[in-house]
Amino acid sequence: MNSRLDQLHPYPFQKLRELFAGIVPNPGLAHVNLSIGEPKHATPEFIKQALSANMAGLASYPLTQGSEALRQAIAAWCGRRYGVELDPASEILPVNGSREALFAFAQAVVDPTRHKKRVVSPNPFYQIYEGAALLAGATPYYLNTTADNGYRMAWESVPEDLWETVQLVYVCTPGNPTGKVMALEDWKTLFALADQHGFVIASDECYSEIHFDESNPPLGALTAAKQLGRGHRKLVVFNSLSKRSNVPGMRSGFVAGDAEVMQKFLLYRTYHGSAMSPMIQAASAAAWADEAHVVENRRLYAEKFAAVQPVLNGAMRAPMPDAAFYLWAEVPGGDDTAFARELYARKHVTVLPGSFLAREAKGRNPGKGMVRIALVDGLGPCQDAAQRIVEFIREA
Repeated sequence: MNSRLDQLHPYPFQKLRELFAGIVPNPGLAHVNLSIGEPKHATPEFIKQALSANMAGLASYPLTQGSEALRQAIAAWCGRRYGVELDPASEILPVNGSREALFAFAQAVVDPTRHKKRVVSPNPFYQIYEGAALLAGATPYYLNTTADNGYRMAWESVPEDLWETVQLVYVCTPGNPTGKVMALEDWKTLFALADQHGFVIASDECYSEIHFDESNPPLGALTAAKQLGRGHRKLVVFNSLSKRSNVPGMRSGFVAGDAEVMQKFLLYRTYHGSAMSPMIQAASAAAWADEAHVVENRRLYAEKFAAVQPVLNGAMRAPMPDAAFYLWAEVPGGDDTAFARELYARKHVTVLPGSFLAREAKGRNPGKGMVRIALVDGLGPCQDAAQRIVEFIREA
């Protein structure tokens, strides 16, 4: 077996199951699960209809590059959303959800012949970045994002000599779990570093369409590059329909950016065997072409944040994020695992300990003392859970 598999850490939800082992939660309370970022809003009917109307596609092998109709739909969406003009033939690639593509991308980018290979990611982070780096034979470099530095990736804190070993930088904006949106000045710094040192930037933007101001959507990497007059060299963006359109089970997203990098990634994927089902492609094209359901989706999330965040923030530090559907909250007493375990036992509410989402770096685990609260359930359950969390804190 591949010895690199032994370097992988248990996934956060496996650790959560182990943390809860042996607990019998309060039987008088219905379970509310706020630990996993799985959208619970209804899938739009027109997407279901597009799926069922295109079942004949199951009789054909799909192309790895995807259909022209889907790539054009994605290009049109990128034009509306990011204000950029992308070539559907060379700068866009449909993928089976951003998760598998984020993992596969490191396998294609990291050069195994180089002696020192590093992949930079935020810390805390989406665990796929770390696993992708390790299985590609690279060493992860964790860049702590905390309240002290405004939850930004402080590029200036990375040692200058380390940049020469970096081959790939993962950015998550809006961030998971912090909800932080990367600012234009930070993009400017990162682009300059990439131009100087030659590494590739992978911008994970799967939460970009969950935000609170219709007139001011989160800044994306492609928009930042355009505003800075840079172009897309060494830059690739990942996005997904899962959160935007409430279709996590469709596993549909895209990768877009530098045509040269995309050409190599397509070659990799041709061998990887990751073509999207034709019926999923047809439904995806319909989803990317419609914004009305996304506006309604944002309204539902905004309603929940308005009802829940002030309640929780009165009992624990739980500030509003820039975007996404998480509250990144500080637990009283500082023990996030004990907080999550006892909350589950006494109030039958599940949250995810922040330390499970981070690694020890520069003498600290930046997730320690924090919990991630995903407002993915309906308004009623989220309000109920918030009240139970407040009661739990006050009873302690």
